[in-house]
Amino acid sequence: MIQMKISPKERLAIQRQLMPEQDALERAHNFAEVNLGFPEQLALLEAQRCIQCKDPKCVNGCPVRVNIPRFIKFVAEGNLQEAARSLLGDNALPGVTGRVCPQETQCEAECIRGLKGKPVAIGYLERYVADWAFQNANGLKQAPAAPTGKKVAVVGAGPAGLTAAGELAKQGHSVTIYEALHQPGGVLVYGIPEFRLPKKIVDLEVQRLQEAGVEIECNVVIGRTYTLNELRAKFDAIFIGNGAGLPVFMNVPGENFKGVYSANEYLTRVNLMAAYDFPQADTPVLIGKRVAVLGGGNVAMDSARTAKRLGADASMIIYRRTRKEMPARAEEVHHAEQEGIQFEFLVAPVEVLGNDKKWVTGLKCIRMQLGEPDASGRRSPVPIPGSEFVLDCDIVVVAIGTRANPLLTATCPELKLNKRGNIEADENGMTSLPGVFAGGDIVRGAATVILAMGDGKRAAQSIGDYLKAKVG
Repeated sequence: MIQMKISPKERLAIQRQLMPEQDALERAHNFAEVNLGFPEQLALLEAQRCIQCKDPKCVNGCPVRVNIPRFIKFVAEGNLQEAARSLLGDNALPGVTGRVCPQETQCEAECIRGLKGKPVAIGYLERYVADWAFQNANGLKQAPAAPTGKKVAVVGAGPAGLTAAGELAKQGHSVTIYEALHQPGGVLVYGIPEFRLPKKIVDLEVQRLQEAGVEIECNVVIGRTYTLNELRAKFDAIFIGNGAGLPVFMNVPGENFKGVYSANEYLTRVNLMAAYDFPQADTPVLIGKRVAVLGGGNVAMDSARTAKRLGADASMIIYRRTRKEMPARAEEVHHAEQEGIQFEFLVAPVEVLGNDKKWVTGLKCIRMQLGEPDASGRRSPVPIPGSEFVLDCDIVVVAIGTRANPLLTATCPELKLNKRGNIEADENGMTSLPGVFAGGDIVRGAATVILAMGDGKRAAQSIGDYLKAKVG
């Protein structure tokens, strides 16, 4: 990379660089990644926009506390090796977070450049450095930490578990991850589509952790294969990061008709089991002509965009509030609109309709209006009497949330849970059981990848402190 030398005035004059992406009409019919990544020149220009604040608030906005100005400074100087070392030292999965992290509400929301104009494209630069690191992995290998002799079990190979494992390995502990599915990655492989997060990226991140000494055993269900107490007898500490993968349904008539999917099942079939390639792949998925996706988050966007790529003539988001209240990332909503996804705002389902063979034929809905704010701060949707109508569809995908799966916790009644069935943990990730820590969706409920990673990183530090104190 050729370093550019510019004055402060020239730096402030540089506009935010746009991410190159696939043409919307083309990508709506393929599963290749939408965002194509910065070329060298755009990455250099964008890095030059960072004004290297003395009080970098962007770091405070990052759940894993990446030293953002430092790695961007190295990019601007053309020193990608040090940029990669800096980023990898702070973030176990930068290739993931550079693609799916909601930077616009976190680090970029705190960027001083955003006060006048647009913030630095931190996520795009993170992806650029992470991808460079994949291609130059041999030059970035580091000697393993001195072994401590302590063994730590990690339950779940999702973002929380992988991050915790990586941080624990850096401390010199022997780490074994137990993953229920046949492939590590958790929501990164079963939930997030290929067009947003290619599986090869997750594989490379996992490979890096394995090279650092992390062992991963798949097809192991804690609560069935082993109980939590059996792990406690074998390991010095445990981190539970098994997510919240139990689907939530609407509890409306007709929800058990053929053609109704939970988003979990729908996306798992397509993403993890490659149902888009059936019959070459073993797992099928129903291909609808008119698909209704219920919800307004990233999972709903992923489901609707997946349905479009599978061949739906109409793929529709049904959301009971307005676009302003949608929790999905702005970029995902924008991409969905470009790809022809239809949006029905202020609409709620009241019944799934079907034929005499119980196949879905439509969705009975009611129009809504916004009332007073609820506990989340968003205005509550209120039904408008007499506004019912029928939406024609042959597939319904329910993407209104998930909750904790009780498989693990049911085998350990002494583990304290909250009223929603999530594990209770303190600010350090410690549960009611000594030496057992937890983080991610199993503690906080369904949330983002980066928040789960932040929990994993904090818990790993706490586990390290716990093990040191135990030795003492």
